[in-house]
Amino acid sequence: MPHFLIAESETPDEREARRESAGKSSGETYAATLEQLSPDCTVTIVAPADEDAQRYEPHELTAFDAVFLTGSPLHVYEDRPEVHRQIDFMRQVFASGTPAFGSCAGLQVAVAAAGGTVRRMPHRMEAGIGRRITATDAGRAHPLLAGRPPTWDAPAIHGDEVERLPSGATLLAGNAVTPVQAVEIRHDRGVFWGVQYHPELALGEIAVALERQAEDLVEQGLAESPADVTAIADRLTALHREPDRPMLHWILGIDAEFAVEHRRRTELRNFLAHAPALKAAVPPTD
Repeated sequence: MPHFLIAESETPDEREARRESAGKSSGETYAATLEQLSPDCTVTIVAPADEDAQRYEPHELTAFDAVFLTGSPLHVYEDRPEVHRQIDFMRQVFASGTPAFGSCAGLQVAVAAAGGTVRRMPHRMEAGIGRRITATDAGRAHPLLAGRPPTWDAPAIHGDEVERLPSGATLLAGNAVTPVQAVEIRHDRGVFWGVQYHPELALGEIAVALERQAEDLVEQGLAESPADVTAIADRLTALHREPDRPMLHWILGIDAEFAVEHRRRTELRNFLAHAPALKAAVPPTD
């Protein structure tokens, strides 16, 4: 029975705000998704960025079969205590050798923990649908992306991006908006697989996130008014309910890689399949 550790990076207020708008915190969403993909798993949720959070040592993290880092509004380039705590947690994960997976801010935390850098996106957010994500040569041969076509769309919403990958990182996919969309990082004793998009989210949650950031999307010129954002959010909500509806595929310009839940979760399923081997390959400590 696998035991997974989910690390949220939202503040307590942000977790509560997400529960009010989307029904769950980011960690609770991850837990629900993992329990669907691995019904016999047990899940522990922690919030390493919190001031009173338990600090895990590497030997304690070896008790888990895998660690998952959620998305959040965290900006890892900011000099704030909660940012430092989250990055320190990921450094302990790397030191433990426990395999890890992260999405969106989770990817960015892992990059920073391994010595890379993250920045605010210089041109615009990527919001709703990450378009034409394309595997690199390394990505086409990597098990994280097994089953993906050469190019695909995925749920995404972020205003920060990886600026520089750390040593030990392999770029697996990117697109025109965000060059770093999927990565493997080997650092210290650990291995991290991560994506800038959100394989764990339901389309209804992406719709809620768009509505929550409607003013930002208008300010960045991605929509003329909040009503435009609502129209897209409504279509994503409808697609959540009717993933095979041709009209929605045509209007949104998507295919089954985006519309069908099983396809959206490809990277998570692949990581879960390979996590035991990744953990078994960790060399023993001296």
